[in-house]
Amino acid sequence: MNKSYDIAVIGAGPAGLIAAGRAAMLGVKVVLLEKMEKPARKLRITGKGRCNITNMKPLEDYLKEISPEPRFLRQAFGAFFNQDIINLLDENGVATKVERGERVFPSSDKAWDVAEALINWTKKNGAEIYNHSQVNALIVENGIAVGIKVCNTKTGLSEPISCKRIIVATGGKSYPATGSTGDGYKFAESAGHTVVKLRPSLVGVETKQVFKSGIGLELRNISATLWIDGKKSACDFGEAVLTDYGLDGPIILRLSRLIVDSIIAKKRIEIALDLKPALNDQKLEARLQRDITDLGKKDVKSLLKLLLPSLLIEIFIDILRINPIKPVNQLNGTEKKGIINHLKDLRFEVTGYRGWGEAIITAGGIPIKEINPKTMESKIVKNLYFAGEVIDVDGNTGGYNLQIAFSTGWLAGESSAKQVLESI
Repeated sequence: MNKSYDIAVIGAGPAGLIAAGRAAMLGVKVVLLEKMEKPARKLRITGKGRCNITNMKPLEDYLKEISPEPRFLRQAFGAFFNQDIINLLDENGVATKVERGERVFPSSDKAWDVAEALINWTKKNGAEIYNHSQVNALIVENGIAVGIKVCNTKTGLSEPISCKRIIVATGGKSYPATGSTGDGYKFAESAGHTVVKLRPSLVGVETKQVFKSGIGLELRNISATLWIDGKKSACDFGEAVLTDYGLDGPIILRLSRLIVDSIIAKKRIEIALDLKPALNDQKLEARLQRDITDLGKKDVKSLLKLLLPSLLIEIFIDILRINPIKPVNQLNGTEKKGIINHLKDLRFEVTGYRGWGEAIITAGGIPIKEINPKTMESKIVKNLYFAGEVIDVDGNTGGYNLQIAFSTGWLAGESSAKQVLESI
């Protein structure tokens, strides 16, 4: 490793790889520093090992999936968007496919292929990548970033590196085992930035009701309504999973940002699952009565088999407190109403949320008001840039967060390199 570079990029995740690769492509001398034993540790396991690369929705629909201020990303998306990352990967040997919800995956279904392609692209463009390189501090003089202090985690040796520009792309705090331990927030604070409170997001929720006999059950084509302090606050449609701690799955993950913030605010939270969203109460009542007529003297368990996944039958019997061998033609009006009510409103009281080890992303981070959206440069420290999850902007599940990393990384790499070249 040399003692001096034009640009130093901290963190070899998706944002860091794209930033380093783009900067090197423009002809400046770039070093990419990764504290783990290999780059892109988190990227290799994302999407359950498949890697949801991006989403093909148009820009305006894309922005609706992002919080807290999607407009901050307009310039970044304008510089490098969904088709751009698809083209880049295709040029580097990774074909892609589009699945339900406009989600894009590698055709191989292997996140590893995406990680290796980005690493090879970055190296091919001329960036130097060093693993086992822990950045311990930024060097800032008179409000200008001029270098970093790096420690080799294998030898323990430390050395300063001077650089004309620094890009912090260290990720958030989710999945800390992959190296995302919040280093970037410490760097930012030491340089004079503030940090919006960090919270786990896209994360499972803990509930008072845990149905042990249903653990692992995937509930498909259902809707979930979020109630906060007795008021309907959000609704989503898709899949949920019963777990040993409560609820998980895509619709729960999408609601989790609001749930986590509401828990922190000490609000009362409930989730109501509608297991038959295609039927209103009247249609469901008619369906139930038809089934009862068809079953005649058969028991309640036979009726529930027509309405529920097998793992939910015993759970419903316990909730409804109906004798499972009772003939269905002897069900009274209250019991029928109870079946309908629970099919349309299976209620869970939320008591907590899972931690950093299970959260997919981090909410919070470096405030967007402290970053120039046209360049990703700090408004507080000259020559310092940010990219990826370290910034206080995040998206729903569906490929949006990786695209944020790719886009902000590209813009930071491009902007910093152009400024270096202009100063020569």
